[in-house]
Amino acid sequence: MHVSQDIVRAGLRDHLARLWRYGLVLSGRRDVAEDLVQSTCARALERADQFQPDTHLDRWLFSILHSIWLNEVRSRQIRQGAGFVDAETSLSFDGAGQIEAGIMAAQVLREVQGLPEAQRSAVFLVYVEGLSYREAADVLVVPIGTIMSRLAAARQTLGRRTGQSDNRSTPEMTRR
Repeated sequence: MHVSQDIVRAGLRDHLARLWRYGLVLSGRRDVAEDLVQSTCARALERADQFQPDTHLDRWLFSILHSIWLNEVRSRQIRQGAGFVDAETSLSFDGAGQIEAGIMAAQVLREVQGLPEAQRSAVFLVYVEGLSYREAADVLVVPIGTIMSRLAAARQTLGRRTGQSDNRSTPEMTRR
């Protein structure tokens, strides 16, 4: 077995939760997120020889998942078209200790889910997964300036929706 195949096989398990979150952010549906992760794993194993061992496996996997998602969106548009499920119906939070955090998370997720897909993807990759602007641009196959524009537009939209229209951003949203 090739070195890249060993690395991909060993690393897949470590990234499943992150891939699932990204699939959920893109699709808004648990079942679709699970299908995206399964397809991503299958494609990663099939194409393990394309992985460069000295690079980040998670970035490579995010790129694969994003590509599969784009293909699915295109084929869905050709077939009939479909919408996104509301974030509140897609996520559930268990346990009394998580109620307040769950309410806040649902509110934030609802606002983020309301962003256009391009902005939503950029927000997730940079602010949730911690990718640099360059890494997010590589995953989404767009120029770094496009990532910066998408994030700025997302901050502006979220600021308007939450009543912070004075264009001040939190440090977390401007860290890169």
